[in-house]
Amino acid sequence: MSLTLDQPAADPRLWLLDPPVTFLNHGSFGACPVHVLEFQRELQRRLERQPVQFFVRDLEPLLDAARAVLARFLGAAAEDLVFVPNATAGVNTVLRSLKFSPGDELLVTDHEYNACRNALNFAAENSGARVVVAQVPFPFSNPGQIIESILARVTPRTRLALLDHVTSQTGVILPLAELVAEFNRRGVDVLVDGAHAPGMIPLDLSALGAAFYTGNCHKWLCAPKGAGFLHVRRDRQKAIHPLSISHGANSTRTDRARFQIEFGWTGTCDPTAWLSVPEALRYVGSLLPGGWPEIMAHNRQLALAARKILCEVLKISPPCPDGCLGALAAFPLPDSASAAPPSTPLYADPLQDWLRETHAIEVPVIPWPAPPQRLLRISCQLYNSLPQYRKLAEALAEKFAAR
Repeated sequence: MSLTLDQPAADPRLWLLDPPVTFLNHGSFGACPVHVLEFQRELQRRLERQPVQFFVRDLEPLLDAARAVLARFLGAAAEDLVFVPNATAGVNTVLRSLKFSPGDELLVTDHEYNACRNALNFAAENSGARVVVAQVPFPFSNPGQIIESILARVTPRTRLALLDHVTSQTGVILPLAELVAEFNRRGVDVLVDGAHAPGMIPLDLSALGAAFYTGNCHKWLCAPKGAGFLHVRRDRQKAIHPLSISHGANSTRTDRARFQIEFGWTGTCDPTAWLSVPEALRYVGSLLPGGWPEIMAHNRQLALAARKILCEVLKISPPCPDGCLGALAAFPLPDSASAAPPSTPLYADPLQDWLRETHAIEVPVIPWPAPPQRLLRISCQLYNSLPQYRKLAEALAEKFAAR
């Protein structure tokens, strides 16, 4: 790769990020470039100039066009794709639509994002189904260990598997193609929590063949907040309805599928984040000569180089093979001095606060698998560079040398 990792691949000033802060947490909420935000603002002005024109006459064809662009990027058919606010909403949409029975088993791993695990628990509690947890090793040395640990928990009663594509806490790319193929062979539907995958790793949702796949556009695609999608395989669409039942439920239209009619209007909201996704794809994709393939490759190379630096200072071996990493990497840390649970739903480890307040480094420290155990997780985006991770390594060396 021609780009050096010692300099940002794209000018950080293209984003609104606070220059004094070393921002190593793109993975949590993303960061939207100034240009894309300005594109969204113009859409919002257009909406407010004539709301009836925008919502009643213009919105549906605008959404159709945006879905078509996103679908091409995801390797999907546009008619199988709908917009949702985020991946958590997509997971809830599927779980609240499906009908489970007492004795059904809902399979999940212990790496699943807490919000989506809670949604699965809720679905089980309200139906009499049972949540079965596969303990996936971390650290691990071979992706075959992941496949083995998950499939070992499948039984004749397994009705659905909720699987991350890229795990939030541990930053691991699961061997999803192999897992989905095996679950499909066994007649078990898979709901993929792909929150981190779009824009981090190449996707071909049609080839993957999962029954349900939901992802975020505000993370690695750098679209505005509030842009997510849900992809539903054609043979499963009749069972899936939006969280907000609205006009589409009794529409007499026959010009498009009921799936699109119901999700096309779920009540008044600001749809401009969805409509800005094509511009985010175009603009961010233009920042490197090789487009999105080069962006994904660059961010991964930066993550691998940064991981090497941090493993050395933490005196640990890489916790997973290189091939299981995208633009996230997580590291086991010494246990926290306190076993108390986090004070907020979005984590607030004292080490995370210390790094921000003392060194102006924003990076998450995640309680996993349970306090006082914890992980540090880095993200790598075009505005980051290797010296930022060296700065983090020096801060960690200072902190743990004092213990």
